[in-house]
Amino acid sequence: MSHGDVVVRRCATHPWMPVSPCGDHCLAPDAGEARVGVPRRAFRLTVVAALMLVAVPTAVVYPLLGNRLGGRVSKLWFRSLLKAFGVRLVLRGDRRFAVSGQGALVVTNHCSWLDIVALGAVQPVRMLAKTDVRKWPLVGWFAAVAGTVFVDRERLSTLPVTVTELATVMRDGGVVGVFPEGTTWCGVESGRYRSAPFQAARDADAVVRPVALRYLVAGRFSAAPAFVGDSTLWDSVRRVSRMRGLTLEIEVLPELSARSGANRRDLAALAETAVATATWRGSDRGDRPEQSPVAA
Repeated sequence: MSHGDVVVRRCATHPWMPVSPCGDHCLAPDAGEARVGVPRRAFRLTVVAALMLVAVPTAVVYPLLGNRLGGRVSKLWFRSLLKAFGVRLVLRGDRRFAVSGQGALVVTNHCSWLDIVALGAVQPVRMLAKTDVRKWPLVGWFAAVAGTVFVDRERLSTLPVTVTELATVMRDGGVVGVFPEGTTWCGVESGRYRSAPFQAARDADAVVRPVALRYLVAGRFSAAPAFVGDSTLWDSVRRVSRMRGLTLEIEVLPELSARSGANRRDLAALAETAVATATWRGSDRGDRPEQSPVAA
């Protein structure tokens, strides 16, 4: 079944609400991807639980650690979380999104909650997230402590305030992470990039850093990590925990300058093209699949 055959079940409260056609149909259960055994899954989830417990006191003292030490601790924790899930991290391109003290807007394709872990494994990033995340048990508290900027997607009237807040963070030398698609896609296709965050980069005179994320198993694309459809966060976590040989590739692409004279829509289009092109570049990293369900 292609995306064109799917009825989108997510309701938009206004015409600009991000909507994705991806759902449970993208996660075909019998496509044959290798899985680890029950003991290995249990071990992975136990280590993940231990890391979450360690994160509680760490989050309390995190604001006192300073940028350098806090950044190292944060990066180590995110990399440890990926390792706990059995995810092999491969970093391509630049080793950082921005030099210390340089404001930057990091924009990337959005498939999974693992995307946030991936960005944090490279460099501390203040994410833009929907207000619903603030209500998630424990995760919402972590997000708030980490300086996440929350946006109410139901109320367009609050968007200018959010853009101003993002610009302030970048003007002060902060690195902001945004998923311009506004919602998750399985990875076979991607959504259009919303332009509002790019206005924040223009206002702050910051750089825009496109980043391409790829999830591969045995060198080929996998949609299994995607957080789409009716699955809960716990469902997605369990699905990832049983995967064997999952590689997460992060390609940090050349930066775009918000000072180039391009308006926010042009910047969004440039970033969208750069990420989409890089996501499927190189046959040695897995050919782009047909628009059909992919294994879970």
